[in-house]
Amino acid sequence: MTAPKTKVGILLSGRGSNMIALVEAAREPACPYEVALVASDKPEAPGLAWATDQGIATWSLSPKGIGKPAYEAALNSALRAAHVETIALAGYMRLVSDSFVGAWRGRIVNIHPSLLPKYKGLDTHARAIDAGDSVAGCSVHVVTEELDGGEVLGQAEVPILGGDTADTLAARVLEAEHRLYPKILAEFVAR
Repeated sequence: MTAPKTKVGILLSGRGSNMIALVEAAREPACPYEVALVASDKPEAPGLAWATDQGIATWSLSPKGIGKPAYEAALNSALRAAHVETIALAGYMRLVSDSFVGAWRGRIVNIHPSLLPKYKGLDTHARAIDAGDSVAGCSVHVVTEELDGGEVLGQAEVPILGGDTADTLAARVLEAEHRLYPKILAEFVAR
């Protein structure tokens, strides 16, 4: 008898390319997780339409006009109603509050486009190029109250090539993210 799969909720704000990678990995019989809900702070996010087309439950609400506490309370209710056990942030461009992190402590992971602890926050690719780094990459980490400061669960390096721009580097790092995130999420839910 196979063990039940961990129910994952994916939060996104845009096209959802990392969400797609996670969903496709979840289709493999040996994958220890299933995607129970895809949620967004942007009702028009293209990733929501893709998830809906795949038959995955979706939820969205704009926090504009209702404030962060009310938005996060509604999001939390939707995650709980879907029986989500682990949250994967995948291009979710909002900072989650300390109280939200506390409610899900140790059960939220994120993919970040740098080799943490380097380049927390935004503009990671330009910052790596400007610093003269020879490699960039991505990290999957546990979400804590500190921005991009939780335990690093896995990383993938991507060489910085001569003539790279932030955009060309970002495209190659994104490919690495799509390979790394499903692998690390599977390891995380199985531990």
